[in-house]
Amino acid sequence: MVLDDLGSSLRGTLDSLRGKSRIDEEDVEKVVKEIQRSLLQADVDVSLVMELSDSIKERSLEEEPPGGTTARDHVLRIVYEELVDLVGESTDLPLEEQTIMLAGLQGSGKTTTAAKMAWWFSKKGLRPAVIQTDTFRPGAYEQAKQMCERAEVDFYGDPDEDDPVTIARDGLEATADADVRIVDTAGRHALEADLIDEIEEIESVVQPDRSLLVLDAAIGQGAKDQAQQFEDSVGVSGVVITKLDGTAKGGGALTAVNETDSTIAFLGSGETVQDIERFEPSGFISRLLGMGDLKQLTERVERAMEETGEEEEDWDPEDMLKGEFTLKDMQRQMSAMSNMGPLDQVMDMIPGMGGGLMDQLPDDAMDVTQDRMRNFEVVMDSMTDEELENPRAIGASQIHRIATGSGQGEETVRELLEQHKMMARTMKQFQGMGDGDMQRMMQKMQGGGGGGGGGMGGMGPFGD
Repeated sequence: MVLDDLGSSLRGTLDSLRGKSRIDEEDVEKVVKEIQRSLLQADVDVSLVMELSDSIKERSLEEEPPGGTTARDHVLRIVYEELVDLVGESTDLPLEEQTIMLAGLQGSGKTTTAAKMAWWFSKKGLRPAVIQTDTFRPGAYEQAKQMCERAEVDFYGDPDEDDPVTIARDGLEATADADVRIVDTAGRHALEADLIDEIEEIESVVQPDRSLLVLDAAIGQGAKDQAQQFEDSVGVSGVVITKLDGTAKGGGALTAVNETDSTIAFLGSGETVQDIERFEPSGFISRLLGMGDLKQLTERVERAMEETGEEEEDWDPEDMLKGEFTLKDMQRQMSAMSNMGPLDQVMDMIPGMGGGLMDQLPDDAMDVTQDRMRNFEVVMDSMTDEELENPRAIGASQIHRIATGSGQGEETVRELLEQHKMMARTMKQFQGMGDGDMQRMMQKMQGGGGGGGGGMGGMGPFGD
C-alpha cells in the first residue's frame, strides 16, 4: 500500500506516547523525525516533507489538547489532519455526462485504468464507453477490448487505422449514446515531443471535461517533471495512482499531485477490473494509521452482495468485529469475501483490525488467495453442519473422509482448519478490547462529518 511504511512506523512511534498526559519537545521531535524518514524513503519531495513536519511540530507544541485527550491522541489527530491536507481533496468527478482523457507514459497502466474506471462508472448507474486511440503500442487494441469485455462496458477502437486523432474523432461519434466516454491515449517510454504533440492533437478533437494523469506508484522523483510537462500541454485535472498492490513507494505520485496543483481521482491495484477505488482522503489516511475505513468497507460489501446475489442483511461486517467467525460463517461468506478483494485489504478497512494489529501477525496470517479460497469452499461443502459449527472436534478420521469427499488432499483440509484457527485468534485479539471500547470506536468512526469514510466526529477515529 502506498506509504505503508509511514503508517507502520508512525504507529510504533505514537504508541510510545501512550499513558502520557502531556508531551514535550523531545517527544515531538521523535515523531517528526519518523515522519521525515518515512516520507523521504517514499520519494516525497524534500520541500513537501519539511513543510509537513514543521507544521506538525508547531501544532503539537502550541495547540492545547481538548480536555480528557491523551498526548497520543492529540498528536495522532494533528498527524491525521496534516496528512489529509498533504494528499488533498478527491478529484471532482460528478456522476453525469462527461468525457475524460487519460494521459501518461507507457507502462503506467492507462489501458487497464480506462476499463477499471468504466466499470466503476457502470456500477454507479451510468453507461460508460472506452475509446482506445493507442496505435503506438502493439497489443493495445486487443488488451483494451478484452478488459472492456470483462468490465461489460462499451468499447471503440480501430486496429486498421494508424492515425490516433481519426480514431478519437470516429470514437466520439460511435459512442455518442454513452454517458461517460473515457479516451485512452498512447504513451512512450519517455516524455518525447511526438507524444506531447499527439496528446495535444487528440485533446483538441476530444475537448475533454477532465484530463487525468495516470502514474505508476513506483515512479519516484521523476513524477515531478512528468507531471509539469503534461500540465503544460493538456492540463491535469486529477491523478490516478496505479499498481498499489506491489512494493511501490508512492511518494512521487503525491509530489506530482502537488506539482500540478491537482488532486487524486482513483487508486488502482491488481489486474482485474474491480481493483479500483475512488480516492477519499480521510478514509485513505485513516487506513494508513490503522483506524479503518468503514465507508470503503461498506461499498465492497454491497458490491460483493450484489455480485453473489445475497441480501445485505445476511452479512453485517460488524459480525466479523465481534469475533463471530465459525467455519459455517466462513462458508456462507467466502464467495462474497472473494469479490471484496484480498483479505488483508478488507481487514485494513475494519477499525482496529488494520494497522498495529495486522503488523503483529505473521506475514501469512491473512494469506488466503483466490485459489485457496475456492479449494476451501469445496472442502467445506463436504463437511457436516456439526463440523462447520465446531471445527475443533474434527479429528484424523474426519479429515480423511472430508478429503475423500471433496477431492482435495488431506493437507488442504488441515490448511483450512489452521487458517480458520489463525483468523479466530485474530478476532479474539480484537475482542479483547471489550464491548465498550468497540462501541466507542465504531461510534467515532461512523460519527464523522461528510463522505470521507472514517470521519473525525468530535475526536474522530482516535480512541486510546
